[in-house]
Amino acid sequence: MLPVAGLNMKKYAVIVAGGNGQRMGTEVPKQFLLLKNKPVLWHTIHTFLESYPDMQIILVVPEEHQQAGEKIIADLQADARTTIVHGGPTRFHSVQNGLKKIQEPAVVFVHDGVRCLVSKALIHRCYEAALVHGSAIPAVAATDSIRIAEGTSSKVANRNQVRIVQTPQTFLSEVLLPAFNTSYNEAFTDEATVVEASGKTVHLVEGEHSNIKITRPVDLLIAESIMVDR
Repeated sequence: MLPVAGLNMKKYAVIVAGGNGQRMGTEVPKQFLLLKNKPVLWHTIHTFLESYPDMQIILVVPEEHQQAGEKIIADLQADARTTIVHGGPTRFHSVQNGLKKIQEPAVVFVHDGVRCLVSKALIHRCYEAALVHGSAIPAVAATDSIRIAEGTSSKVANRNQVRIVQTPQTFLSEVLLPAFNTSYNEAFTDEATVVEASGKTVHLVEGEHSNIKITRPVDLLIAESIMVDR
């Protein structure tokens, strides 16, 4: 049973699309590469828009790619539901810029723009868990053997205790916004680490192995295959 207040809670998706495509090896940043004749970022935003009719999008893009972001939003006919802000030198700063646009109690999703296969079911799961626990971090179990490097040697880790973290990392605004009222630290690898540094604990929810991050050319082929099977 969801808290009554959660039924009408404002919803914001801060979609971070600040990559430069270095690992992809293309001049066009990976978030703007085509997947099924639409930019990768188009698919991501479309799913969030479809997940809840009152979902608001805060799209974080590099200043030099604002026009490309605006074109995607126009194609989705989502101008009224979208705010575009510029990214910063790190993911932390980009998210921080996006969060400045939130001025009211809300559930806030922070999502990688290149995780274009996120499902509405996962978004709903994160929303519902965040209402109860204050946070919802999607993660999946490791399927490969895991080793921890220690100098020139390594040791095996128990993969049953390892979780691979995904997005959307989802929080009540009262948890996330104060946590980001701080200076950058190299230990901040995602939103969960920022929240933990503020003294809060985070709650894991089951992610999806299909919720892959597009970082290399082969990932586009994998994504196309997954989309065919859906």
